Formats: sequence, C-alpha cells, structure tokens
Amino acid sequence: MKTETMPEVLAPAGNLTALYTAVDYGADAVYVGGQEFGMRAAPDNFTMEQLASGVQYAHTRRVPVYLTLNTLPRNDEVDRLPDFIRQAAQAGVDAFIVTDPGVLALVKRCAPDCQLHISVQAGIVNYAAARFYHDLGASRIVVARELSIEEIAEIRAKTPATLEIEAFVHGAMCMSVSGRCLLSEYLTGRDANRGDCAQPCRWEYALVEQTRPGQYMPIVQDDRGSYILNARDLCMIDHLDKLYTAGVTSFKIEGRAKTAYYVAAVTYAYKQAVKLLRGGGEYRLPAQIRDEVEKISHRAYSTGFYFGRQDAVQEYASSGYIRPYEWIAVVEDYQDGIATVTQRNRFYPGTYDVLDPVRGSFKIVVDQLYDQDMQPIECARHAAQIVRFRSEPLRRGAFIRARKSE
Repeated sequence: MKTETMPEVLAPAGNLTALYTAVDYGADAVYVGGQEFGMRAAPDNFTMEQLASGVQYAHTRRVPVYLTLNTLPRNDEVDRLPDFIRQAAQAGVDAFIVTDPGVLALVKRCAPDCQLHISVQAGIVNYAAARFYHDLGASRIVVARELSIEEIAEIRAKTPATLEIEAFVHGAMCMSVSGRCLLSEYLTGRDANRGDCAQPCRWEYALVEQTRPGQYMPIVQDDRGSYILNARDLCMIDHLDKLYTAGVTSFKIEGRAKTAYYVAAVTYAYKQAVKLLRGGGEYRLPAQIRDEVEKISHRAYSTGFYFGRQDAVQEYASSGYIRPYEWIAVVEDYQDGIATVTQRNRFYPGTYDVLDPVRGSFKIVVDQLYDQDMQPIECARHAAQIVRFRSEPLRRGAFIRARKSE
C-alpha cells in the first residue's frame, strides 16, 4: 500500500544553525530537542527563546517542527513537565515525540492542539501496539529499527489510514538499535535513556581472565582486539522506493548531535531522492545524489534490519569514521565577484567542491585567498577566520569541502 502523499524528509537539528540549514537544504520537517526531556543531552539544545525563533523560521517556509520529549522522566521531573510542555506549545511546535504514557497524557492535557508522535524508544514492532497508540491519540508512530520492510507493510495494512508511519532511513545506530540501553549507565554512570550516552558500544574490547589480571586476550584472531558491540551506520537511500511502497509516511534522518554540514548534505541527498519518487517508474538514483552520503563523515553503511537480520549490521574491525571529504568553509556573503567565507578547517588556494541548496554539488577554483581587508594571505589557518576570494556566484549557506588526500 502506498501513502497518498509523498513521504516527508525529516531532518535533525541540534541547534539553531542546524535548523536553518535543514530547512534551507530541503527538509519537509525538522525535529529538535529542548534543554530537558530529550534523548540528546547537549549544552546547545534549544532554549525556549531559540525554539520560538526556529519555529518561526521554519513555519515561514511551511516546515513543521517536532520536539523530542522521549526520555523516561522520574517523579521530580514529572512536576516540571506541564510548564515545559505549555511553553513549547506556545513557541509553536507542531508535535511532541513521546515514549512514556504519562508524558503522553500530559501532552494531551497541556497542549491539546499539538500532534502526538510515538518515539522509536517505545519499541513498536506490531500492528496491535500501533493501534493502541492511535487509540490514545497518536497521529504518528516511529517504528522500531528492528523491523523488516515486510513487517512495516503489514503494520500499514492493519492500522487506520490516519496513523502516519515514520521510519529511520539514515544515520548512526547503537548496539540496542531502538534504545533502552543500560550499558552506559552501568559502566560510566551516564544514562543513555536520559540522553547522556557515553557510547561504550564504540569502545575496543578484549577478554581478561580472573586469575590472570593484566593479560588481555583478543576476542578474534587479531592483536588489536575487537569492537564486538559496534554498529554500522544506516543508509537506505538506495531503497526508498521499497519503504514508500510499504507505506512509510516520513523518512527520518538521525543526527541531532551532528554538524550543520552533515545535516545539509544528507538532507539534500534524501530530498533529491524523494523527488525521484514523484516521477514514478523505476527508482534509479543518480550517482551525484548517491555520492553525497559518501562525502560526509560516517561509519561503514548497512541497511539495518530492513531486509532481514544480517551480520553486516555490526562492524567488528573498528569504530572509526570514514572521512573522504573535509568541510573547510561556509559561505557568508557574495558581492561583486567576491565570496566571503568562514573557515572551518585549514585550506589553501586550489580546486574545491561546493554543496549548494539549489545547485547541488559543483567545483570551484580558488586562485588567491584574502583576509577580510582584502590583503593576500597564503592560507586560511585560523579557526573561524573570515576569508575572501574571487569566484563565480556562491549562495549564502553553501558549504565548501575538500577531498582528503589518501
């Protein structure tokens, strides 16, 4: 069964800059987190003032904003929730993403005009659970990451058409896949279920026998040890047509802790891919679009559990990132043939790749760099340095990147 409208591209935003970027690069919706109650504990999560500003920017461009409210709050936190929910609703958020049934009830009471989305943390793996949440007032469920495409299609077929289905299509996955992990809390005292995961599943492990302290034995036949808990990143851009046919309403990109460049590249790629679905016929992804998800920092990709259980979901050799390109600057202004950029990594005159929200990816040649006073400089070496150079027209917010040497 196909959805009646095209699936939305749902982009992450960990701060205001990322929200602006997500909207500018084609997101149909954005999800964010506040200072509390979300599954990403970070100092630059949205204050209520920032949330209101971001919502205004998004709504002006007809992009809804969803707020994560998906931790499992303790008693003392429940007392603070009603005021938090009311403030977020006043800021204009369109939906709350929730896990806890008590939080669900509070949202219904304190923000009756906002939609309810059920988080992946709820572990919805069958149509009975989906119906249950729909009966409680949810307009959308985020299905568990452990499901196959066939299982999602069955949920779609056996639930009301008014219930939307959201599924992750891209980004990092943890060992627990859909969450509820206790490993970080046990090893470090940092609770993953409260947004403060220390990511111990990315650590390198070896075995030690009780009577032989200090003697570390490799888990595999490799003296480097093994990353036995490390999951690959998810990438479903080659298979969006199958998820669409299964009835997925929203394609969700993971990454509220990622950079604005990551948000731009992945959002742009998936939006262009969704546009191809509108044309009907065979879904054939051009190499230029597919390449975008390779140009960001990522771990080895997999298709998760969408095509059944696969050993390829885990990566035992390393938890390191693949970084074929380096983000070197972002365009701040362009006037009279001169581009003004903010440096992000050191760069020299040369040929570079640009990601533009309208033009996509293209090359530019930079012959000479100048400082902000138009004095020649050899290279851009200082963090956040203002740099100028002559070039073809560049749009504000475009990202400039360099291919890393082998």
